[in-house]
Amino acid sequence: MNTAYKTAMRSLLVLTLLALSLPNGFAQGYPNRPVRLIVPFAPGGFTDVVARILGQKLSVAMGQQFVIENKAGAGSTIGTDFVAKAAPDGYTLVMVSTTHVISPWIYKAMPYDPIKSFTPVSKLVDSPYVLLVNPKVAARNVQEFIALAKAAPDAIHYASSGNGSAQHLMGGLFVSMTGAKLQHVPYKGSSGAASDLVAGVVESSFAGVPNALAQVPQGRLRALAVTTAKRIPQLPDVPTLQEAGVPGYEASVWLALLAPAATPRDIVTRLNSEIAKLMASAETKKAMYDAGVEVSLSSPEALGEYMVHEMDRWGKVVKDTGIKLE
Repeated sequence: MNTAYKTAMRSLLVLTLLALSLPNGFAQGYPNRPVRLIVPFAPGGFTDVVARILGQKLSVAMGQQFVIENKAGAGSTIGTDFVAKAAPDGYTLVMVSTTHVISPWIYKAMPYDPIKSFTPVSKLVDSPYVLLVNPKVAARNVQEFIALAKAAPDAIHYASSGNGSAQHLMGGLFVSMTGAKLQHVPYKGSSGAASDLVAGVVESSFAGVPNALAQVPQGRLRALAVTTAKRIPQLPDVPTLQEAGVPGYEASVWLALLAPAATPRDIVTRLNSEIAKLMASAETKKAMYDAGVEVSLSSPEALGEYMVHEMDRWGKVVKDTGIKLE
C-alpha cells in the first residue's frame, strides 16, 4: 500500500471512530412536531394534574406542543399498552404511576412487559395519599373509623380509581393491617371516585393530595390521615397513619415518564435534561407543591432500577393482602 492510501485509511478510521463515539443525532432536531404525552388515567386525577403542568412547561422549553391525551381503563394498562406499541421516536410518551408496577401482580395477562417494553426517561414526583371520609361518617379519627368499620362489617366502602390502582392497594393494605372491614368500589378514574365520595355514595377513599386539597378546606370531606411516614406541609394538622395508631403503615405514589423501548439515547437524555431544568425552577416547584406533590427526579438508569425495586415491593403487598380483581 502506498503512503497516500495508508494516510487516507487512517483518516477514514479516525472519522469512523469519532462518529461512533458521538450521539446518534436524533435529538438535534427533536422535537420538530407535537409530542403526545399519554396519561393512562381519566382527566382530573392526580396523574393528569401533574401531566398538564409538565406538558405546558415542556412545550415552552422545547418549542413544540406536548399534547396531553387521556387513555384510561384497565388499571392504566390500555393507555400504557398504546405507548408500548408506538414508534420509538420520542413523539409518544407516557406518564405512569405506581400502578405501572402493580398491574402485573393483579392482571393474569399483560399486553406488555412493564420493564422491558419501555425506555425510562425520568422519575418526576412523589406524593402521599390521604385517607378521606365523607362528613356523614361518624368518625373523627382513624381509630374511630376502624372501630366503626369493624362494628358494621362491609357497610363502609372505599372508592378507588380502579382495580389494581395505587388507591386500591393502599386501601387493601389498610384493611390488612387493621382488620377493618371495608368494601372496595372501583371507578374508572380518581375524579369519579372523588365525586361520589363528596356526594356520599361511598364513605371513604385513599385519595391523592390534589383531591384532598380541593375538598377538605371547604369541609366537603374530612381528612383522617396521610399514608407517608411524615406529615405533609399542605395538610400540617393531619396525622400520619402511624401517628394515628397504624404502626408500620407507610406508602406513597410516584409518577415517572417513559418512552417506548429502543427510543434513541440522545432523545431520552435531552428530555431528562429539560425536565431537570424546568423542575428546578421556583415557579414549577410551587405549581407542584400546589398540586400536592414533591419533585423527585432521577436519571433514566436510576428510574429503571427503581421500577424493578418497586415491582418487587408491591408484589409482596399484593400477595400479603390477598388483593384480587373483583
